[in-house]
Amino acid sequence: MKSEKEKMIAGESYYSGDSELVADRKKARQWMAQINQEMDNKKRSALIKQAFGQTKEHLYMEPVVHFDYGYNISVGENFYANFNAVLLDICPITIGDNCMLAPNVQLYTAYHPLDPVERNSGYENGAPITIGNNVWIGGGSVILPGVTLGDNVVVGAGSVVTKSFPDNVVIAGNPARIIKQLASDDEQASPDLTTFRQSINRIDQKIVQLLEQRMDQVSQIAAYKKAHNLPVLDANREQALLDTLAKQVKNEDYKETILATFNDIMKHSRSYQAEKNS
Repeated sequence: MKSEKEKMIAGESYYSGDSELVADRKKARQWMAQINQEMDNKKRSALIKQAFGQTKEHLYMEPVVHFDYGYNISVGENFYANFNAVLLDICPITIGDNCMLAPNVQLYTAYHPLDPVERNSGYENGAPITIGNNVWIGGGSVILPGVTLGDNVVVGAGSVVTKSFPDNVVIAGNPARIIKQLASDDEQASPDLTTFRQSINRIDQKIVQLLEQRMDQVSQIAAYKKAHNLPVLDANREQALLDTLAKQVKNEDYKETILATFNDIMKHSRSYQAEKNS
């Protein structure tokens, strides 16, 4: 039969008033008292290494540090936490290399039953939190039980993270959502054809929006010309526009192609006007 401690770490329902767990929490508070009163940075880091389940060589945490047990916390190399980090380690909290926590970041693996009778009985549940490498969590953010964050994730300040997210994203909000995709290390080092095409797709989306705005103006011009019995083609106007655009092109290698593209745009605009005025 599992002990209450084994149930707790496994994420199963467990009795928080168990004598072994009460003793473990008391020991954790003794560790926190020593850690948070220690003014010497190296000595404080050494105490944290003793209190936590697993650490690498280099870590630094500003006071005040809060945790439930300590032995369920594992942090990678070059871990940094600013003031008032809260790590409720009912279940394992695993943090990768080169991770940073801004002030007042809170990682909760613990949660309570929704049913009030069960909740008042002293039974609790938990789910582990896993943080990848190179993750930066902004000030005042809360990470809820069961969340996994991939490598290179950035969490905006004040976020409440209720679900897991993949590598290379910026997330923010309550509840947190993806607000930006980040390029992976491989993409940054050696972009492939897919990467270039994705970039072109994003640019094309903007071009479509601008062309629609242009066609809105073309429609109004077509209506004006029809009302005032004016010809669709204004050769002088089109040549003046091309001359102006030619001066705006900065890369000479692109000039001929860009001007030919605008010639086509104007040709199709004339066709549209002619159709509207027929």
